[in-house]
Amino acid sequence: MVTFHVEDRIATLTFNRPDKLNALTEELIQASVVLLEAWAADPDIGAIVITGEGRAFCAGGDVSRMGSEDRSTLEQKIDHLRGWQELSWLIYKHPKVTIARVNGYAMGAGLGICLACDLRIASDQAKFGTAYAKVGLGGDFGTTWLLTHYAGAPKAKELFFLADPIDAAEALRLGLVNQVVPHGQLDSATQEWASRIAHGPLTSYRYMKANVNLAATVDFRTMLDREAETHQRCSQTDDHQEGIQAFVQKRAPRFTGR
Repeated sequence: MVTFHVEDRIATLTFNRPDKLNALTEELIQASVVLLEAWAADPDIGAIVITGEGRAFCAGGDVSRMGSEDRSTLEQKIDHLRGWQELSWLIYKHPKVTIARVNGYAMGAGLGICLACDLRIASDQAKFGTAYAKVGLGGDFGTTWLLTHYAGAPKAKELFFLADPIDAAEALRLGLVNQVVPHGQLDSATQEWASRIAHGPLTSYRYMKANVNLAATVDFRTMLDREAETHQRCSQTDDHQEGIQAFVQKRAPRFTGR
């Protein structure tokens, strides 16, 4: 259901159900969570790329499995979905920088997983959409919060209500992706960003990510206090000292992530 590899400090997680456009299953989600949790504690991993095999990043829920007989109570179903949605939360709060390599369709829950990543590089063949209205559902995997924060409430409502897919160019215009490249250049563009980050000042990135996420929910004074703390934490790292030396010596810094 998922494949992975680690090379040059970059961990790549690939959803691998191409015949189902990488639609989500229990096994796929559990395997992804196990890998992401392990990589969070691995000092030799500096960046994480999430992508899909074949024509899709992730098409969301597996519609072919919906509506099957399930004797669970409503409360049990709610708890089960909450458990699945931990994948979006884990990606969003992960201490490492996460990059979505959007090779094709990112729909429904797949859109939520995509938007939970820190950076998103899309093929010019990629398509994005909520899809929930087409099957009479309301939205999950953080799509409501993420779309509202990135695109604004009016556009988020349009994307939810009408459920029309948008292309990569429109996703870029709305701020849902950071970069769009020709499909044949997707691997090299993703690799270039991932390599720069994986070999960068990882403690700085960790706090930058956490602070930007926090800024969406707190006031200015709270953010200033948080910046004072994290800025000084970064000043204690080896990478900070290396950055100073590189600046003085007029050379590129050689960060170690420590």
